[in-house]
Amino acid sequence: MPRQFRSAWLKTLATLAALLLSALLIGALLGHPALVLALAALGILAWHYWRLRQVLLRLTARQRWETARGTGVWNELDRLLYRNQQEMRVRKRRLIDMLRSYRAAAAALPDAVVVVDRNTQRVQWFNEAATALLGLQHPADMDAPLVERLQPLPLAHWLAGGRNAEPILDANSPVDPGIRLHLRLIPYSDHHWLLVARDVTKLLHLEQVRRDFVANVSHELRTPLTVVHGYLDMMDPEDFPDTGPMLAEMRKQSQRMAQLVEDLLTLSRLESQQQTELETVAMTSMLASLRREAEAHSQGRHTITIEDSAGVDLAGSNKELHSAFSNLVTNAVRYTPAGGRITLTFAREGDGAVLAVTDTGYGIPASPLPRLTERFYRVSSSRSRDSGGTGLGLSIVKHILGLHQARLDIRSEVGQGSTSACHFDAEHVRPRTALPSPPSTEDSPA
Repeated sequence: MPRQFRSAWLKTLATLAALLLSALLIGALLGHPALVLALAALGILAWHYWRLRQVLLRLTARQRWETARGTGVWNELDRLLYRNQQEMRVRKRRLIDMLRSYRAAAAALPDAVVVVDRNTQRVQWFNEAATALLGLQHPADMDAPLVERLQPLPLAHWLAGGRNAEPILDANSPVDPGIRLHLRLIPYSDHHWLLVARDVTKLLHLEQVRRDFVANVSHELRTPLTVVHGYLDMMDPEDFPDTGPMLAEMRKQSQRMAQLVEDLLTLSRLESQQQTELETVAMTSMLASLRREAEAHSQGRHTITIEDSAGVDLAGSNKELHSAFSNLVTNAVRYTPAGGRITLTFAREGDGAVLAVTDTGYGIPASPLPRLTERFYRVSSSRSRDSGGTGLGLSIVKHILGLHQARLDIRSEVGQGSTSACHFDAEHVRPRTALPSPPSTEDSPA
C-alpha cells in the first residue's frame, strides 16, 4: 500500500476511535454509555454510507471530479478518482486526435477505401476517393447494401469468398465505364472488411501500348531477319576460310534472334487473347510427340521416360498445349547434364489431372522460383545464353495455362533437379475415347 494511503487509513481510524471514545465519555456522564455509543456508531455509519452514495451517484452521472482537500480515506479516494479522470481525459483526447489523423489519412488516399460490415455487407464508412471511383455519396449511402450500390460490378459472389477472394484485376467503374479498377478485399477484423479500389486505367493503357509496341516491332523485325539469315545460308564457309568461325557465329545469333522474335509474337498474341477454343486433346499421341521431341533435342545424352496413368484426355487447344508442354520438356533437356533422366508423368489429381516434367538437372535455388515466369528473367544469364534460351518460354507456358484455367507449379532443389507440373481442373478433363496400347514406361536412351 502506498505511503499516502496508509497515512489516510491511520488518520481515519484515529478519528473514528476519538469519536467513539468521546461518545463513551459523554454517555458515562449522562448515565447511558451504551446508548450514546450506539447512537454515535450509527451516526458514523450513516455518514460513511452517505459519502459512498455520493461517490456512486457522481460516478453514475459521470460528473467532473474536483481536487479534494484535507486528509483521510474519502479525501484520498476523491484525489484518486480525480487523477484517474484527468488521465482518462488526456487518453481520450489522444485517441480522438489519433482517430482523426487516421481518418484524414484514409480520406486523403487516392485509392477508394470502403469499410464493409462482414455479416450484413453494408457500408460503414468510405473516403472521398470512393465517391469519384465508386459513386458512393455521403450520407445517403451510409449503411446501404454494398452490392446494390455498386451495380453492375459482380460483387455478390466475390464478397462471399471473404478471405479467399482473389483480387479483381480489371473492372469497369460504376461511375464511368472508361475508368478501370483493381478491386481488393482485405478482412482486417472479425466483423469488418476493407474494400480497396485502385484506378488502373493509365497502367492498363501503358500495358496495352507496350504490347502493341512489342508486337509491331517483332513483326517488323521478322522480314529483315529472314533476309539476313537467307544471305548467311548462301555463304559457304569453305569459300571464306578466314571468316568461317565468324559466319557460323552469325548464323547462330541470327537463328537465336529469329526465335526471340517468334516467342515475342507468340507472347503478344497470348496476352491479347481472352479465351481459347476447346477441343479434345489426345494425350496418348501428345505424350508420344513430346517424347520424340525430347529424344531429338537430347541426341542420346539423356534417358527419357513416359508415365501415363491418367486414362483421360484434356480439353483445350491442341496447338497451344503442345507449345506449353514442349517448352517444359525442352527446358528439362536443356538444363540437365548428359547422363541425366527426364520423366514425363500424366496422372489424375482428384477430379482433374496433372502433367509433370521431372529432371535430374542443375536445380534452381528457392528465391528465384516465384520469378521464373517473368519475361526475360534468367537464373543464370550465361547458362541461358549458352543453351540458346530466350527467357520467354515459361512466360508463354504461364499464359497458355491461364487460358485453360490451369496453373503452373515449379519445384526445384539445387543439385537434385526440378519438377514443372501443369494442374488442370475437372472442367478441362475428358474421358479418353480410344485407348491404344500405352507407351512403354521403360527407360530408353534418346
